[in-house]
Amino acid sequence: MSRLRVSLPPLHTLTAESRVSFARLQAKEGQIKEAGEASLVQLGQMSKAPAVECFLHPEDSLLASIELPALAPAKVSAAVACAAQALILGHSDSMYVAHSPRDSDGQVHISWLPREALAQLGQVLEQAGLKLRGLYPAPYALPVPAAGQLTACLQDQHLLLRHSPQQGSVQPLPEDALQALLANGAGLQWVGEAAPQGALEQLPDSCRWTGQAPAWGLHGGVQNNSAGQQGWGRAATLCAVALMVWTLGLNLYAARQAAQGQQLKAQMSQRVQQVFPELPVILNPLQQARQQLAARQSGASGDTPQSFNSLVQQASNAMPFVIGGVEQLIYENGELQLSLLSDTRVPAADSGWQGLLSQAGLVASSGDQGWTLRAASAAATGAVPMEADDSEEDEDE
Repeated sequence: MSRLRVSLPPLHTLTAESRVSFARLQAKEGQIKEAGEASLVQLGQMSKAPAVECFLHPEDSLLASIELPALAPAKVSAAVACAAQALILGHSDSMYVAHSPRDSDGQVHISWLPREALAQLGQVLEQAGLKLRGLYPAPYALPVPAAGQLTACLQDQHLLLRHSPQQGSVQPLPEDALQALLANGAGLQWVGEAAPQGALEQLPDSCRWTGQAPAWGLHGGVQNNSAGQQGWGRAATLCAVALMVWTLGLNLYAARQAAQGQQLKAQMSQRVQQVFPELPVILNPLQQARQQLAARQSGASGDTPQSFNSLVQQASNAMPFVIGGVEQLIYENGELQLSLLSDTRVPAADSGWQGLLSQAGLVASSGDQGWTLRAASAAATGAVPMEADDSEEDEDE
């Protein structure tokens, strides 16, 4: 028995006729029997072609590590999906997120790709007559280093690093990354030629194929049509059983997840505050982080207008119930619009928070979209403050 490993080009260029680098390894010894280049179709036409292990191009190898509290294994995926939203900065529903088990240091290593790209990969492999065994980011083809060391190599102007059986990383600026690693005394096990000065050991280029595959990967997101057509009767039965179990346990699960969700929300707010210290208060960490990143990418300084800072600060002081309960915030023309989550509890008007806003020179009004805060001197004509609403209701009574 042997294993077939393939190094993929960028997924947006992949077709069944694409030429790829490949290697056939002995199943047990992990030694290379054959290596070269061929199209995916040619690989699929090999006699007794084994299921293929695919390694993504560095451009598609999106990797990160997050810290999670101790959770039951069934809850780790839900926690990862929540935490990954701050890293993806896009429509998370369109992404497939894979993750490693939580290690002894509380770290979980994750990778993600668009579901559409993974579905197209499955179609290409089916056209080539190949069955997928595993799909991994590029660094996981490298050998696992000894404790405290790193295995490294260059591929298409990217530096690939293998940290451990479950952790790898990709550096798009290889020279800067190498200098930083060597300056910090990292023990590098270099694969290939032109080893940097200071590397502990230089391995032959063939070793870039011989690494132990991690216990996780992105192959779960690949939609293979031929595999999907099998076992529908068993799948329907399992789905029915799963639905029944899920229905029975939903309330218990929701109660247990609430505390973990609040903890993750607090961690996200803390991280956003660390990265963007100019933000006075974090009301919606994900949205505020996206706004700051968009401002920096567009060439703006990233500083938030002083009037916005003042409105957010006063809102958090007088309306503490909005912290962590804001679904969307919009700042336009000197007005701050807050849309609250449906489960946010708003205190009664006579609890004193409106008086605190008035003392700060602000007016709060309600509408179909939530709350609007503005300076009293800039209140729009026809806007009815909440205090006025309360007095009119008292007169009607």
